[in-house]
Amino acid sequence: MRMILGILIPDAGRVIWNGAPITDNSRRHFGYLPEERGIYGKMKVREQIAYFGKLHGLREPDLTKRIDRWIEQLGLAVYQDRPCAELSKGNQQKVQVACAAVHSPQLLVLDEPFSGLDPVNADVLLSVLNELRKNGTTLILSSHQMWQLEDLASRFCIIAGGVNRADGTLTELRSAWPTRVVRVSPPSDAVRARLESVAGEQPLAHVNGAIDYRVPANTDFAALLRALVEVAPVTKFEAIEPSLHEIYLRAIGESAA
Repeated sequence: MRMILGILIPDAGRVIWNGAPITDNSRRHFGYLPEERGIYGKMKVREQIAYFGKLHGLREPDLTKRIDRWIEQLGLAVYQDRPCAELSKGNQQKVQVACAAVHSPQLLVLDEPFSGLDPVNADVLLSVLNELRKNGTTLILSSHQMWQLEDLASRFCIIAGGVNRADGTLTELRSAWPTRVVRVSPPSDAVRARLESVAGEQPLAHVNGAIDYRVPANTDFAALLRALVEVAPVTKFEAIEPSLHEIYLRAIGESAA
C-alpha cells in the first residue's frame, strides 16, 4: 500500500496503474484511509472533510455538495459541527472515510477500514464502499474482517510473512479447497452410516438438529442425496462452500508448516 502511495520506494519492480508507472500526478486521483487515526482532533467534522477536499483540488460550489452528500451517507449530520476528538472511534473512522473519498478517487486504498466500527456502522461503510465500486472506484482493502469482504472484493490475496500464499477470485480459491461440508437433517442412524462411508470419518458437528460431515470436493452431491433418501427421510441437504476465513486459516497454516 505504501509503495502504491509513494511513501516507500520499491527495491525492485514497478507499480503500474492503467498500464503506466504511477506518478505524482496519477496519485492525485488516489485516496487513502490509514489504519491509524489521521484526523485533526480540534478541527470540526465538516471543516475536516472540507480541508481534505481542498487538498485534492475541490472548490466551491462542488466542495459543499460533496461534503453534504458524505455527511448524509455516513450519518454524521449531528456531529458535523463538533471537534473530531469528541467523537467515538467509530464515528472518527467514518470521518476518515469521507476525507479519503470526498474527491471521488479513481483508486481508494483502505487499511483495516472496519476497525472500531460496530455492526451497524460496519454495514453503513460496506454499503458506501459498494456504491463507490459500482460508480467506478477501484478499491484495495486490507482487512481481517473477511466475512465483510466476500461480496465486496472481486479478487483476494492472502499474505503471510511477506509472501503471497494464495490469490484469485473467491471461486478460484474455493476450487482449490480439497473438501466440502455436507449438512443433513434429520441425523438418523441410516443417514450417519451412509455419510460416514463417504466421509470416512466421524461427524464434524451437530447444528440445530442437523449433522455436518466433511467430504471430498469432487463428491457427486446429487448422487449422494439420492443415496441418502433411499435409506431414510431427508428434510435438509446442503453442500457448504468454504468461507474466505477458512481459506485464510488454511493458507496461513500451510505457510507456518
